[in-house]
Amino acid sequence: METSAQRAVEAIQNAAPRLVQLSEAIHSHPELAFEEHVSAELVAELLEANGFTLERGVADLATAFVARVGSGSLCVVLIAEYDALPSVGHACGHNLIAASTVGAALGLKEVVEELGITLKVIGTPAEEAGGGKVLLLERGVFDDAHLAMMVHPWSFDRLESAVLAVDQFEVVYRGRTAHASAAPYEGINAGDAMTIAQVAIGLLRQQLRPGDQVHGVIVSGGEAANVIPDRVVARYMCRSTTIEGLRSLRPQIDACFEAGALATGATLEVTAMGASYSHLDQDPDLLAAFRAHAESRGRHFDADDAGAPKPCYSTDMGNISLAVPSIHPLLGLATHGAVNHQPEFTASCIGPSAETLLLDAAISLCLTAIDAATVPELRARLEARP
Repeated sequence: METSAQRAVEAIQNAAPRLVQLSEAIHSHPELAFEEHVSAELVAELLEANGFTLERGVADLATAFVARVGSGSLCVVLIAEYDALPSVGHACGHNLIAASTVGAALGLKEVVEELGITLKVIGTPAEEAGGGKVLLLERGVFDDAHLAMMVHPWSFDRLESAVLAVDQFEVVYRGRTAHASAAPYEGINAGDAMTIAQVAIGLLRQQLRPGDQVHGVIVSGGEAANVIPDRVVARYMCRSTTIEGLRSLRPQIDACFEAGALATGATLEVTAMGASYSHLDQDPDLLAAFRAHAESRGRHFDADDAGAPKPCYSTDMGNISLAVPSIHPLLGLATHGAVNHQPEFTASCIGPSAETLLLDAAISLCLTAIDAATVPELRARLEARP
């Protein structure tokens, strides 16, 4: 008699060609935050075709969905991401995240009743910008979850990360245009306001706590050298090691932008670009189970054992982890030196190495979920979550 784990793994392996097709289809059609209509539907359709009940457009988000199967007392959530980045497409491998999550779900579906679980796949838009998971969390989509899991592609294997809390926001200075030579004194230079803010931020960096970061780009800064710019737009990010640290950092950065307005007479408007992302707290028991299954497939986490510096990035999965026992490990691709958010990383997210990652992630996630359902102490702890 085959075990549940064996049957689940066999189902994933049998689905491998369809999973690769899904990954490549998403990769070839990159879509930005909250506009992932094709990608979300590709994922949803494959789950629906395999017996999942689909609810599309959940929480008033057109590209979010919930796919469900089973009716057991333990609610296992697997998370799919599928948004891309401007210009560089799937340079964070969200095509592989979506496909590996579907793979794990197809494996678990074969054994969901005997495990006594409810399995939900939640399609989450706008991880790169916008915070789709935060909105879904706030609107109750994770209320019944006992655990939530996903795997993220990286340039090497790593269990733990220094996931930073982050705010993303747009800054707009408005001044008054004038001829830069004939009557500059009639103008209010919005570009100067931005320059003062950037200098202030640069000076502030000496006093920032370890782990605090601030960085941004100017997306609109004037049209002609002989015209005083009356509107300048920038997009900025503030990061800190915890959500509490972020709340302390943000007023310092806001003061720098206010200084630009005060010094020049320009007006200032700051608008949030989505929700704040928190730091990440991974569940140690789930992470240990994942490690064992990933290592059985040839993965190595020597950097974790050696205490090497942790990768730094931000994700709205952090918000989920503070509400639901969660894991978000990293599995490595053969990137030939490229790192996430580079076009070379985009190219690495299809091909043989990417296909290996897809199956390793799907099988390891599936087996971790089976452990959560079958190890009595772990299941009892997860089900006892308030």
